[in-house]
Amino acid sequence: MVFSSLTFLFFFFLPVTLLIYYLVPKRFKNIVILISGLIFYSWGEPIYVFAMILSTFIDYTAGRIIAKYDDKPKIRFICLIVSLVMNLGLLGTFKYLGFIINSLNGWFGWTIPNPGLPLPIGISFFTFQSMSYTIDLYRRNIKVQKNAVSFIAFVTLFPQIVAGPIVRYEDIQNEIDDRKVTESMLASGISRFIVGLGKKVLIANNIGALWTQVKALDYSTLSAGTAWLGILAFTFQIYFDFSGYSDMAIGLGKMMGFNFPENFNYPFQSKSISEFWRRWHMTLGNWFKSYVYIPLGGNRKGKVRTVINILIVWALTGVWHGAAWNFMLWGTFFGILIVLERLFLGKILEKIPDFFSWLYTFVLVVISFVIFEGVDPRITDFGTIFSQIFTYIGAMFGANGTGIDNFAINSFVNYSVIFALCIVGSTDLLKRLYETVKEKAPKWVMYGMPVLQSGVMLASVAFIATSSYNPFLYFNF
Repeated sequence: MVFSSLTFLFFFFLPVTLLIYYLVPKRFKNIVILISGLIFYSWGEPIYVFAMILSTFIDYTAGRIIAKYDDKPKIRFICLIVSLVMNLGLLGTFKYLGFIINSLNGWFGWTIPNPGLPLPIGISFFTFQSMSYTIDLYRRNIKVQKNAVSFIAFVTLFPQIVAGPIVRYEDIQNEIDDRKVTESMLASGISRFIVGLGKKVLIANNIGALWTQVKALDYSTLSAGTAWLGILAFTFQIYFDFSGYSDMAIGLGKMMGFNFPENFNYPFQSKSISEFWRRWHMTLGNWFKSYVYIPLGGNRKGKVRTVINILIVWALTGVWHGAAWNFMLWGTFFGILIVLERLFLGKILEKIPDFFSWLYTFVLVVISFVIFEGVDPRITDFGTIFSQIFTYIGAMFGANGTGIDNFAINSFVNYSVIFALCIVGSTDLLKRLYETVKEKAPKWVMYGMPVLQSGVMLASVAFIATSSYNPFLYFNF
């Protein structure tokens, strides 16, 4: 269940929470974070908030025991295992149990009843976040958090609790008990929040409407133009949706005295798939690198082992995104590409002109989103899923015998402005322009920025108030 009313979120919850946060004394601020986080999460999942509380309680207790018995390796290890089993058990039960049962029933003709458990929003985020605390504590990379309120506040930080960025305790351990909101942080946070809101509401929602139309069509009849416009629309939708939410979370964090890690760095400017994943969902990539890839041996145990480690990480990355065959295919797709770049393709990409290495990367990323999203979620059979993906990709390259049809022409005309905004907004062009103007233009020019930001804010709020189409794509993970 996704939040049923963004009107409640933006017109009541955020202003009231921030007002209370600024008014209460320093010693009560973490209590405000804790309570607001539980309210925020309960608004979307009133029942499954208990799953998050259970995860938090066990990790806090495990952390205290790990710290107390620092000289008892077996006790520390048992506590770590309890934390891992509990978090992964929660994730497995709610996210993957139904998929596993359906797959077994399909393969072997069994009739195991599927409990049909709803997926708690953001479960992949808060379990990874909470679990990283006990792992880092076991490794002695961080100090134990003895204050239960502070630890629960860390897990329930409402700006990023349901869709990231994945904030590890290590990232904010110096701020969780001692932070200060400066004027520059407040101004920067407000600006970043408005940018994120505009990206999400004004760009992602509008371009996503085109993908909704195309996805409802029969893939076997799509023209090449329609197929490309549709999947490009989804590519931009998921980028502006997810990076917009990350910007809002980072902005709200600054407004509360936190410096959350960055999650996106203009990934569509990448010139290799490896570079793309150093720029896209960076906190997830860093999580898997720290807790899976390096413990497996990374690239320290020879070429064959490196290849195996990369494929394992990418299989898990695919599984993390969802309990469906298309996500596993998606992860495997990127794993194979990154292995090829590591073996030989990366050297070729460095030698060819930048345009062609960029084109190679962008086209493959767009194709990856066909695998990621271009299937009917009700389909569970692997063969049917693969066929549907193959049919859509085939349509992109003219397999249906039609290059451009009226739907493609009309869509291009109707969405040309928003596509132009997507292209410009997904590059660092505006950032470089802003820095140039700030450095060289008269100071009075910069006075227009608050006016521009106010316009974006008002337009976004108006859109939220009048539109029923406000999906947050990564709430589903």
